[in-house]
Amino acid sequence: MTTDPESPEEGIDRRRARTRAVYDRIAEHFSATRVSPWPEVEDFLDGRDGTVGLDLGCGNGRHAAVLADRVSRVLAVDLSRRLLGVTRGTVPEAGLIQADAAALGVATDAVDLAVYVATVHHLPDRRRRLASLAELERALAPGGTALISAWSSTHERFEDTDGEGFDTTVPWTLPDGETVPRFYHVYDPAEFERDLAASPLAVLETTVSSGNCYGIVRAGDCGDRETKLF
Repeated sequence: MTTDPESPEEGIDRRRARTRAVYDRIAEHFSATRVSPWPEVEDFLDGRDGTVGLDLGCGNGRHAAVLADRVSRVLAVDLSRRLLGVTRGTVPEAGLIQADAAALGVATDAVDLAVYVATVHHLPDRRRRLASLAELERALAPGGTALISAWSSTHERFEDTDGEGFDTTVPWTLPDGETVPRFYHVYDPAEFERDLAASPLAVLETTVSSGNCYGIVRAGDCGDRETKLF
C-alpha cells in the first residue's frame, strides 16, 4: 500500500505542531533559565503606557510582568499551554490566550502596547511570519506601538553564514542531558527589515542588538484592517 506524499502545507502544520509539543515538554526547565526581562524590552517600555498590553509569545511571562506595570490590563499569548500555565503563576492578573501568532484571539484595535519577542523566528514559513505581523497590526489600536525581535544571523553563533537568513534547528538540553530540537528561522537584518516593510505595520526604527534584530512599529493605515495572508 502506498501513501500520498505530504503536501507543503501539511509539512508546515506538522512543524508548527512539533514546536508546540517541544515547548510544552521543556516549559518548566525553559522557564527556570529565563528569569530576567531583556534590557531592550525594558528600554522600549520605559516612558510608554496604555490601557491594554499584549505579550505575544509570552513564554514564562517575564515580559508580561514588566508590561503589566505599564498598562491597566495585560494579555499573554502563547502556543504552549504549559508555558501559559507558568505565566499564570508569574502574572496572575494576565488574561491568558493559547493561540498561534498568525491567528490571534485578540480583538481588532484593542492593544495599546505590545512586545513580540523571540517568537516570530519560530514560525515555520514566511507566509505565516508575515501573517503574524499582519495580525499584530490588526490587534494594535490606532497609535499603538510594539517591539518585535528575532534571532539575527549576525549572532556570533552564526559568524560563518555570510549574513544570510536560513532555517535551522537549535537543541534545548534538558537536565538529564536529552536534547530537544527547536525550529528557528534565523533572520538576516536586511531580510527582517523587508518582512516588516511587507506587513501593514508602520516601521519606526530597526536595529541589531545582542545578536537579535529589533523593530519598533506602530499600527499603520491599512484601510479595512483585514488580516492579510501572504
